[in-house]
Amino acid sequence: MSQTRAVGIATLEPGRRRIVRARPGRPAARFFLASLALAACAGEESIAPAPLPAPVPLPALRGAPPLTTARTWAPRAAVADPPDRNPAVPAEIEQMLAEGYGELEGGPGQPLAPATLDDTPPPPRGERPTLLTRFVHLADTQLADDESPARLAIFDSPGVFASAFRPQEGHECRILNAAVRTINALHRSTPIDFVLLGGDNADSAQTNEIAWFSAILDGAERVECDSGADDDPVPGPDNDPKDPFFAEGLLVPWRWVTGNHDVLHQGNFPVHTRAELATGSWSDGGTRDWSLPGAPVITGEVVPDPRRALLSRPEVLDRVAATGDGHGIGPDERAYGKAFYEFDMKDTPLRVIVLDTAAETGGPNGVILQDDVDRFIRPALDRAKRERRWVILTSHHASRSLGDGSFAATGTPAVPGAIDVDAWQSLVGGYDNVLLHLAGHTHVHRVTRVSPAGGHAYWELETSALADYPHQVRVIEIWDEDNGFVAIRGAALDYAVDDDPIAAEGRRRAVVDVTSGFGDDGRGEPSWRNVELSIARPD
Repeated sequence: MSQTRAVGIATLEPGRRRIVRARPGRPAARFFLASLALAACAGEESIAPAPLPAPVPLPALRGAPPLTTARTWAPRAAVADPPDRNPAVPAEIEQMLAEGYGELEGGPGQPLAPATLDDTPPPPRGERPTLLTRFVHLADTQLADDESPARLAIFDSPGVFASAFRPQEGHECRILNAAVRTINALHRSTPIDFVLLGGDNADSAQTNEIAWFSAILDGAERVECDSGADDDPVPGPDNDPKDPFFAEGLLVPWRWVTGNHDVLHQGNFPVHTRAELATGSWSDGGTRDWSLPGAPVITGEVVPDPRRALLSRPEVLDRVAATGDGHGIGPDERAYGKAFYEFDMKDTPLRVIVLDTAAETGGPNGVILQDDVDRFIRPALDRAKRERRWVILTSHHASRSLGDGSFAATGTPAVPGAIDVDAWQSLVGGYDNVLLHLAGHTHVHRVTRVSPAGGHAYWELETSALADYPHQVRVIEIWDEDNGFVAIRGAALDYAVDDDPIAAEGRRRAVVDVTSGFGDDGRGEPSWRNVELSIARPD
């Protein structure tokens, strides 16, 4: 039975705060909620926290971070079935943390699982296999302003609404920063060429979320993932997720991919329908209040902040293009209003074709329009074929997540010109130089063989989310095996938390989200995690 996370929510009314709907029969929860009410009454005339000193860079990670081919981690506790405690209630998640529900235990590494499109073994490697590229796929970071009045935290529940609230979402900036440190350590040990995003980089297309994301990846002396009131839940510098921190930034280029959360509010609702609420001072759907112990979910009055303004897709692209080297977004993409572009990997036959599948009409599913096929996709595929390039397609949505642009929740009809999954796979299957379609969105590691009728078979590879457990990125290598085949090797990588207790705490809370029975485990089938996918070498 679905158990909503609306239990134990603090409701703010003009001039006062009160706690409502505490779950009966839980003394610890009643005590904690009562303490919230007392703290709120005592803090109505609170003094703003003193300015914090400039953030200090964390030490560089020592040595190469181990891939999951060498070491794995899994939750120590079994998943509660049915869920009996709610990690959105501060007292209950603290109780679960104390009982070990957030702990991981180490296990042996998981070797690469070989696979071919027809299930026949590939021939032995040739005498001179060549590594063509090594890069990192970083998907679904979903940096969230968890204090925004536009959030919908009270609707969170196990199952389809499991992402309306995450107990770790206040820590996501530090989790992303930890992933950057880990990728940099990998690069210092085993050089990588670039980082390719998987989309859903922000959670709700908010101005501040996009700014935080770019600052962490580009590097900044001060990043503060806080909005509204200047919160300092634990007095002092660099000891809570609302404190400013130093972002070292990636040592390699990164390339933008658009996801539904980058252009829709919470990945579902057109921004114009939530724009006024986002910059307002009242929450109906539930948001977090970090001025109260445990940062409970509240409704009612909040401190407004113009930095929460929702962005249109062209505005998002303008902001991405304005940082660093533009991250793949140039004048043509800005003029088009969508992130369709391509780039080559130097001194190799490889070309990446980036697709923008987000549907601004609403809903989580992706959409590919015939107009986009005619204007960009087919010409790009034809050009790659003519120039003898081996193609990696990448987008936020894999074919399993494509739709027609309709969204039942808002009564939005299908978008004219949306092509269906069969038409998309048939289009791609017409080009035997396509090796791979790389995607995110589902928050699950997954491998799919795509075999269009009468066409060329190719691979789809989905990477789980950094926002949710297991918080992994994928390290991808493309090899010319010198035997008539190309090998696509993908290994999951956990972010390191050395000298970073805030990122470590974020991971613990994310593990509780899974073991409590509210969140999902994104590791996928064992054969989908670390893979070696073979495909015939294009002519």
